[in-house]
Amino acid sequence: MDFVGKRRWFFLISLVVITAGLVSMAIPPGFRIGVEFTGGSALSVTFTEPVEQEQLRSKLSSLDHPEAVIQRLDDSVFLIRTETLEEVSVDSAGNVVGVSERNQIEQGLSELAPLQTVEVSEVSAIVAGETVRNAIIAVAIAALVILLYISWAFRLVPNSFRMGSTAILAAIHDVLVVVGIFSIVGKFINAEINAMFITGILTVVGYSVHDTIVVFDRIRENTIRRVSRDLATTINVSIMETLGRSLTTSMTTMFVILALLSLGGGTILSLLLALLVGIITGTYSSIGIASQLLITWEQGGLRGIFRRNQTERELAPSRQE
Repeated sequence: MDFVGKRRWFFLISLVVITAGLVSMAIPPGFRIGVEFTGGSALSVTFTEPVEQEQLRSKLSSLDHPEAVIQRLDDSVFLIRTETLEEVSVDSAGNVVGVSERNQIEQGLSELAPLQTVEVSEVSAIVAGETVRNAIIAVAIAALVILLYISWAFRLVPNSFRMGSTAILAAIHDVLVVVGIFSIVGKFINAEINAMFITGILTVVGYSVHDTIVVFDRIRENTIRRVSRDLATTINVSIMETLGRSLTTSMTTMFVILALLSLGGGTILSLLLALLVGIITGTYSSIGIASQLLITWEQGGLRGIFRRNQTERELAPSRQE
């Protein structure tokens, strides 16, 4: 199969998917934002006897807090994060006319098992902002190190800097696809942008670069072996030689993620969805984006695609003769 010759289609598919994601992000609400990034309340709840996490989740949903993020610390100890809990309601005369949400939650949870302690604290959105900023800084530093490493490791290949650059561009492509699809899916299901999603994005970046390096390493080997003097042919042969390995690795990983999704895992839903989309996109980008950007750059950018196609059309009649 001529992957290099069909690179325009790969670029077009990516353009359509990324554009759809950007349009979705522009339509409010662009994302479902988790309580880690919007601020809220954190409850440390200790029961006198073990409680099932799914029972706790069901009870919080019935108390109008389906967004609650539940973390089990022990058989009877849980950390619960929710939207900011409202205080007691009072009338103009200062008389209490309603029960605070904290009391409502305590009463509801006590139906599962007697409560030993309940501690409530406020979670600031500033912490979330710092988390996102630190993640961006970490990715930027990692991208620089990856660029330098690939340029050095592939120094025997002409223009090794281009390999490092296209690997980073492919990783950025994967992040844009995952974020865009999350925006689209979030309008239909409870797929939130939360701390687990950030973890998933960082994992996707690593997976994308790893899969791209596998293809690039084969390109390096075939270049040294002089499989062909034509870079396009060398790249196409390298993709074909690594295709089976890439698909096998991706499919086995996807099977595990699908198993986790089928078993539930509401707390890590955002992580699993980000990984599922990211693995599919990472495999696609190593074949259809990174390698294709490399040959496109070698041929003089996007204009090289059209110049080559025009030349091929001009030579077609003479070949037929």
